[in-house]
Amino acid sequence: MLAPLLDGWYQRLRDAYLTTMADLGVHADRQPADFLTAMDGYEERDPELAIVVSAVKATVKGGLGKLRERPRGEGWKPGQPWRALSRPTWRSGIRAAVISRTRINLHRKMVKHAAFTGQYPVAVLSDCVVYAADGTSPLDFLPYRDGKPLPGGFKLGINPGLVKHIYAARLFDAQDAGANERELQQIAADALKEVYFQDGGRRAGSLEEVRFTDIEHLEFDF
Repeated sequence: MLAPLLDGWYQRLRDAYLTTMADLGVHADRQPADFLTAMDGYEERDPELAIVVSAVKATVKGGLGKLRERPRGEGWKPGQPWRALSRPTWRSGIRAAVISRTRINLHRKMVKHAAFTGQYPVAVLSDCVVYAADGTSPLDFLPYRDGKPLPGGFKLGINPGLVKHIYAARLFDAQDAGANERELQQIAADALKEVYFQDGGRRAGSLEEVRFTDIEHLEFDF
C-alpha cells in the first residue's frame, strides 16, 4: 500500500523539481559529461529558481521528518507521550518503509559497483556515499561504457535515485577559485550538518550551524 499512498505526493514534487532544474539548464536526458557541466554553478544562474529547488527539497525532507517527529522541549520527560504522537501526520511505519527502500537500493548499487570495479566506499551515510578517486570527477571512477552506466549500479542524473556530485564538487570548485582553509572547512561543515547531523532532514531540524573550530584527532581505517 506504500506506493499508491505516496504516488500523488511523490509525482508532484518530482515534477516540480525536474521542471525547475530544467529551467536552470539541467535536463533529465543529458549525457554524463554534459550533466556535470550543467550542474556546475546551476544555483547562480537564477537565484530565485534556486530558492524554489531548495523549497522542493525541504518539502520532501520535512514531510518525511513529520511522519515521526521527535519531542521538542515543552517540558517533555522520558517515558511521557509528546504532541506529535496524537497528530494525524504521525505515520512512523510509512517513514521507515520509505527510508528502508532507499537504503536497500543504495546498498544494491554499492554491491554491484564493488563486484564490477573492486571499489568500496570509504564512508556511507543515509543518502550519501563517499569513494576515493584519482580525479575530481565522478567519471574518474564510475564505470561507463559507450556513455552507458553499469546496469544496476550508480548512474549520474537529475532524476530521484540517481547520483549527483554535490559537496565534493563544491569543495573542488572553491579550491580552484582560491578559497582559503577556513572557507573550505565551512563547506565541509555544511555538508556534515545536512548529511550527518540532520540526516537529510530527518533529525536536528533546529540545528542552525556547524563549525570546525579545531581538529584534535583524525583517523582513517581502510
